[in-house]
Amino acid sequence: MKNDGIPCCAADAVRHVRPVEVDGVTIGLAMLDRSFAEVRELGLANEAEVRTALLKRVKVYNYVPALAAAAYAGAVYREYQRWIAKE
Repeated sequence: MKNDGIPCCAADAVRHVRPVEVDGVTIGLAMLDRSFAEVRELGLANEAEVRTALLKRVKVYNYVPALAAAAYAGAVYREYQRWIAKE
């Protein structure tokens, strides 16, 4: 069975964690590259739609506190912009 880039176990998932600063605190978020690639494939042009799509995917692999969702969306969008610039 093909896993399509999804980590097979916790040890493998750790290799996919990237540090991201959210409200001045550095946290580790898993599977950002995969989330970024999925959102890029959607071809969204509107920043709000991109932020929503990114946050939705980030929540699949990471805990995002409800009260911090907007801060996470901003931080992940910033990292996404950096990722796009490198592509």
